[in-house]
Amino acid sequence: MTVILFCRTAIAGIIPSPQSRTFCNGYFTLDPRTAISADTASAPLAIYLQEYLPIMGFCGQLFTAQAIVMQVDPELAEEAYRLSVQPERIEITGGGYGGVFNGIQTLFQLLPSDVYAKQLQLPVKIACQKIEDAPRYSYRGQHLDVARTWMDESRVKRYIDFISYHKINKLHFHLTDDEGWRIEIRSHPELATIGGFRGGDSPIRAIYGKWDEKYGGYFTQDEIKELIAYAAIRNVEIIPEIDLPGHSRTIARIHPEILCNYTPDTAPSNGYDERSAWCVAREENYALLEDILTEVCELFPSKYIHIGGDEVQMEQWMRCPDCRALMQREGMSDPAQLQRLFMTRMMAILEKNGKYPAVWNEAIRGGQLPQQSRVHGWENLKACREATSQGYRTVVMPGEYFYFDMRQSAHEPGHNWAAIFDARKVYSFDPASLGFTAAEIKHIEGFEGAFWSEIPVSQHPETPDYTDYMLFPRVCALAERCWNENPPAWEEFYRTLTGSHYDRMSAMGIRFRLSPPAVSFRDGVLQAGTDDGSALFYRLETDSVWSPYQGPIRTDHPERYLFESRKGSGQSPEVGAPQFYRTIQPPVRITSSMPAGSKSPFARAEQYKAFARTTRTCRPGDWVLFSFDNPVRCREIFVQTGYLQLPRLIFNSGYAEVSYDGQNFEQAGALEQGSITIRPEGCPVYAIRITATCPDNGSSSVIIQPLRIKP
Repeated sequence: MTVILFCRTAIAGIIPSPQSRTFCNGYFTLDPRTAISADTASAPLAIYLQEYLPIMGFCGQLFTAQAIVMQVDPELAEEAYRLSVQPERIEITGGGYGGVFNGIQTLFQLLPSDVYAKQLQLPVKIACQKIEDAPRYSYRGQHLDVARTWMDESRVKRYIDFISYHKINKLHFHLTDDEGWRIEIRSHPELATIGGFRGGDSPIRAIYGKWDEKYGGYFTQDEIKELIAYAAIRNVEIIPEIDLPGHSRTIARIHPEILCNYTPDTAPSNGYDERSAWCVAREENYALLEDILTEVCELFPSKYIHIGGDEVQMEQWMRCPDCRALMQREGMSDPAQLQRLFMTRMMAILEKNGKYPAVWNEAIRGGQLPQQSRVHGWENLKACREATSQGYRTVVMPGEYFYFDMRQSAHEPGHNWAAIFDARKVYSFDPASLGFTAAEIKHIEGFEGAFWSEIPVSQHPETPDYTDYMLFPRVCALAERCWNENPPAWEEFYRTLTGSHYDRMSAMGIRFRLSPPAVSFRDGVLQAGTDDGSALFYRLETDSVWSPYQGPIRTDHPERYLFESRKGSGQSPEVGAPQFYRTIQPPVRITSSMPAGSKSPFARAEQYKAFARTTRTCRPGDWVLFSFDNPVRCREIFVQTGYLQLPRLIFNSGYAEVSYDGQNFEQAGALEQGSITIRPEGCPVYAIRITATCPDNGSSSVIIQPLRIKP
C-alpha cells in the first residue's frame, strides 16, 4: 500500500529581512522523524525549538541524516548566523548563542504561521536556501513600564516572547515610578509590600484608574530570577530601571524623610504630599539608596543598571535650605549640577558592584558623566544628537518616532504630546537623513521602542489587547530598522506585513492594529475600503452591533456611521467619514465651585481653544456648569474632565445633569473615566452640569476640556 503525505510549502517574506538570501534546488521535508542536533553552547535552544516543533527532538551532538543541526562558529560575529536548508538537513550556525537564536527565528518564518501557536501540522516542505545575516546594531531594545499599570510575570513573559520573535534583544524594565514600586528589596520589604499597591488603604493615591480599589502587585526576587532566565533563553537581556532622583513619589510616601526640608502646601491636593524628588543634601538617603541598588545589582546579570535622571522637579531642591546650602558650599549656580552630584553618587554604588550606569538624556546636562555611561535619548532628535555629539554611547529613542504609547491617528487612544504616528513613520527613521553626522552615528548603540503604561490601567488592563494594539506592528518596523541599515522600501515591507506577518502575529496571539479603512462620502453614497485583505464591518454610532460591510451605503446621514476592519487577531480603529468628526462651537459659559488658575482659565475652554485647570482637586459635591448663550440642538455632546489622552485630573466618580428648559435639571447618567456622552435626541440643551462624588482625584487640580459638540 502506498502512503501519500500531503506537504504544505511555506515561502514568504521575513521580518526583519536578511542581508543575503539565495534559493537552491529542492526541499527539506520537516516531519515527525526529524531530529535536533546541537553543540553544547546551543543545547538550551534545542529544548526551546522542541517546544514549537512536533518532531523527534534532541539527540545531543549525534548527527543524523534528517536533522536540524545547531552550532556555534566563533568566526562569525556574536549575533550573526547562517541558515542553510538542504534536502537532507537544516543547519543553523551562529557566532554565539544569540546568533543561533536569531537563526531559529528566521527558520520559524520559513514555516507555516501556526508554528507560533505550537500547533504546526507536519509534514512541511521548506524550499532549499542559504541565508547569511547579521544585525546592524547590537542594542535592539523595547521598554516596558510596569509601574503605572501592573503586569504580572505571565504577561511579561508574553511580552518577551513577542519581542524575541522579532529579534529584539533588550528589555528595558521600568520597575519604579511615582505610581508604583514593583521589585522586592529584601532589606526594605516595605518598598514592595506597600509601594506595590495604590488606592484603598495604601498611602499612595490612585491617579490612573482603578480608583475604588487597592490595585497593584510586585515581583519577588525569585520571580525576577525566573524572568531573567526566561528572557536569557530567548536572547533577551533585561536591563532594570530604578528611576531616580525624580519620579519617586511612591517611595516618598513610604519614607517621607527622603524629601527636602520644607513643608509644602498640600491644601490643593486635600493633604496629599505630591513631591517626588529625593533630597540631594540628606546624607542618610545615600545609605538607603545603596541598599536598594546593591540588591538590584546582585539580582540582574546585565552590566547596565538604568538609574533614571529624567523630569526631575528641581524646584523642590531650590525650596530646600539644605540643598541651597549644598549648592553654595560646592560653588553651584544651577540645580542641574545637584542632579549631576546625585547621579555621581549613584554611579559610585554601581561601580562598586561592577555595573555601568544607563541614564535618560537630561542627566548629562548638569556636567560630564563617565563616558561608559549609556544615555537613552528620548525627548527629541536634538537630545539624541546632543548625547552622541558628546561621545556617549546612545540608545536612540526619540518620542516622536519610538514612543509607542503615542496615538497612531488623530482619533485613536494614546498620548499625543510627542507626535501622532503609525508603523510607517517608525519605519522611516534613519539617522543620516535626519541630520546625524557620521561622527554622531558612530556613538549610536541602537534603537529602542518605549511603552509607558499610564493609559492601559483604564483600558481593560486585565487583557493585553490595548498593549498589543499600541505596540504592533510598530515593533515590527522598529525591528527592521534596528536590524538593517538599508531595509526594503516601505511598500515591500508592507506587502510582507500584510501578506504573511499578520498571519504570524495572529498565531502568536498578538491583538495587533490594522490600518484604518478609507472612508468617503459623495453624492449620497458612503463607501469604505482597505488595502490589506481585511474584512470590513460597520455600525451606527448609537448601536453596538457590527454588521458585515457588503458595499456602498446610500444615506443622507454619513455622520452616523462607523467602520472597522478585522483580520486574524488584528483590528483597525473605528473610523467614520469626515462628516462624523465635524463639530460646532456655540457660545458657552463655564462656572464651577472650584476656582480656575490664572494660566488655564475657564475662558480657554469656553473659546474651544484648550483645557481649563482648577487650582485645587475636587471634593464631593464640587460641580462644573456649562451654560449656553442660546439653546443648542445637536446629536451629541461629549463632556470631559482630565487630559484628552488619559483619565487623569478628573472627577474620578460623579454624574451629569442636563437642562432642557433653562431652569430644571434632569439626570443624564454617571461619569465614566471622568467623562460622559450626552445625546439630546433633538431636544434643545440650555445647560449641562457635572458633579463630583469622589473625595479627590489623587492630584491637586481638575482639568476641564472644551465641549465636543456634534451637529
